[in-house]
Amino acid sequence: MYTRRNQRNLTSSQRTQFVQAVLELKRAGSYDKYVSLHSRYFAADGETGLRVAHMTPTFFPWHRQFLLHFERELRTIEPDVTIPYWDWTTDRSATSSLWDPDFMGGNGRDSDGQVMTGPFAYGTGDWPIVYGVTNERYLTRNMGRPDRPIVLPTKQELDGAIAMGTYDTAPWNSAPSTQAFRNKIEGWTVSETKGGYLHNRVHQWVGGHMIGGASPNDPVFWLHHAFIDLIWVRWQRRHPHSGYLPDKPLSTHDPERGRVLSLDEPMPPFNVRPSSVLDHRKFYSYEE
Repeated sequence: MYTRRNQRNLTSSQRTQFVQAVLELKRAGSYDKYVSLHSRYFAADGETGLRVAHMTPTFFPWHRQFLLHFERELRTIEPDVTIPYWDWTTDRSATSSLWDPDFMGGNGRDSDGQVMTGPFAYGTGDWPIVYGVTNERYLTRNMGRPDRPIVLPTKQELDGAIAMGTYDTAPWNSAPSTQAFRNKIEGWTVSETKGGYLHNRVHQWVGGHMIGGASPNDPVFWLHHAFIDLIWVRWQRRHPHSGYLPDKPLSTHDPERGRVLSLDEPMPPFNVRPSSVLDHRKFYSYEE
């Protein structure tokens, strides 16, 4: 077992090790399979077929398994590397150390959103965008979305979501009526203009390639989702008698049958059941 740490507590050496391992995956041609996979499983409510990555109860366990695969591959390059997490309730600005030139790099420039600093800037030649929803070959960001300004979620908003005692509920999707922990965290329960959405708002706040199914093009994706994973851990501690739902396959009369996976149904493409990854302590711990 190993430990994931808050990115703000990493030593300079630990930051370098993480960055170099990510760059090596990119150079080896292995990184972009994660971008492609995430994009492939980014199915929305209005689409037919199974949903496993988003707008569905498997949002948390699917991404946990996704991060585990990525982390294991990083650790074949550098055995001491783990995915750090970004607590966006604390590190809330574009001047946070997260965005330093030796780590994630900074914001995109005004003209085209191109990230010009840090190890993932296109100018270094180390981070070409291979699989994207647009034609840019360079990483883009648009922090805070100046044309329609937004701010990162607050601790109070996060605490309110963690206080919700039910993991998920019918209709098991992104509908506003799905008033439970998973949908509240993922961020589909209220409109953008009214605020309240959490995970999605972070993607929107970073902007650029962090928006949409190909969001792992921006390496900050992994730090964001490591924190999302930690939030699930905190919810489990807070509600030890509340578990993953649905815990049984949906009935044949349920309109979401065939679209939503229950506790012991395997999640593609991993062939891993949600029940197999409920306890993170089998794999790693968090330093908080």
